[in-house]
Amino acid sequence: MAIRQAWAGWAVVAAFLLWVPGLDSKGSEPNPKEITIQIGENVSMKLVLIPAGKFMMGEEEGQHEVTISKPFYMGVTEVTQAQYEAVMGTNPSRFKGATNPVDTVSWDDAAEFCKKLSEKTRQAVRLPTEAEWEYACRAGTTTRFSFGDKDGVLGDYAWYDGNSGGTTYPVGQKKPNAWGLYDMHGNVWEWCADWYGDYPKGAVTDPQGPASGAYHVLRGGAWTNTPDSCRSAIRIINPAPGGPIISCDFGFRVVVSVSAPGL
Repeated sequence: MAIRQAWAGWAVVAAFLLWVPGLDSKGSEPNPKEITIQIGENVSMKLVLIPAGKFMMGEEEGQHEVTISKPFYMGVTEVTQAQYEAVMGTNPSRFKGATNPVDTVSWDDAAEFCKKLSEKTRQAVRLPTEAEWEYACRAGTTTRFSFGDKDGVLGDYAWYDGNSGGTTYPVGQKKPNAWGLYDMHGNVWEWCADWYGDYPKGAVTDPQGPASGAYHVLRGGAWTNTPDSCRSAIRIINPAPGGPIISCDFGFRVVVSVSAPGL
């Protein structure tokens, strides 16, 4: 009982740490560059501040200008198996390892994790929108990958079919992008909040994707994929007869809105 009460206390502390409303009316209190959520005993999650800004989303004929009007916090890594199990009480992953990304999760599983972690920390933890994901992945770049255009450099930043040996790896082992995010290319595909749909034709602000749809979007590529399927703009869905596939290369990471009040 004492241990349970102690971790309940940590959840309250985490909620307090996460309520970071940005600059005050005098513009004197900047948001912390990173925050940490205490999830359970010896299990925490670090998130880094992603600034507001504009970027060109997508590629070729689908490219369009997107404005991200508010900063947000994004998980420095994909959700690990230890983090997932601390919240959900189970680990569905094929490739077991406490610090490996959780895999073999559906969009519903990822959304339920966010819901339960929100309840635990009294904060609005959620999946990133597709626009937030690509914006954070690019980290100010306009190249195929967050580090440039060359396939030959991908192995410094990602686990993909050229170096994975057919498995996932502990998160954060490769180089991060310019905003301090690891494994945005490769390791596991990452679920986004959006339903899949065609891109808008013109400039948009804070797009949320279609109001409804048949499939949700995954981003980033995985240990199973070639370099071309790990680029910053790649997007896939997972159609299958009878319903979506739950694949051993599907995972996710989470975000917390800077302006989101406690629940």
